Amino acid sequence: MPWSMKDYPASLKNLEKPARKKAIDIANAMIDEGYGEGRAIPIATSKAKEWAENASTDEIDDFLTHDDETERDADPSSGSGPELMNKPEHVIKHKKGWAVKAEGAKRVSEIKDTKKEAIERAKEIAAHKGTEVIVHLADGSVQRKIKTGS
Repeated sequence: MPWSMKDYPASLKNLEKPARKKAIDIANAMIDEGYGEGRAIPIATSKAKEWAENASTDEIDDFLTHDDETERDADPSSGSGPELMNKPEHVIKHKKGWAVKAEGAKRVSEIKDTKKEAIERAKEIAAHKGTEVIVHLADGSVQRKIKTGS
């Protein structure tokens, strides 16, 4: 589930506002990459606390300039939602190399220099989600499908 400053896990309620916002942003990004909520929340919390301890006042102020909004508050249709968790990962040609993109996603999740690297990353993401990888040729046609076994 994508979280926002208005709707977030109860475990984040005791964090200071900057750390909470950072944790939400990190957790949402991890969910987009295929991590489960049970792993994403504690990792994001830890990283957000570390960031808050080491960030300068200016950096924190700059981070909060968008009011209480996270990316998902500003545009709830942005990124990947839970509806993409059951969708296969696609490896497609991109102007900067080869991209990994969940089926139905509005944007690619990663861009790799080589097709081999993109396939490996897509397999990792798909394995976390329990889906398959669909590898495309440069012309967009399907080359092959890879079952991840999860």
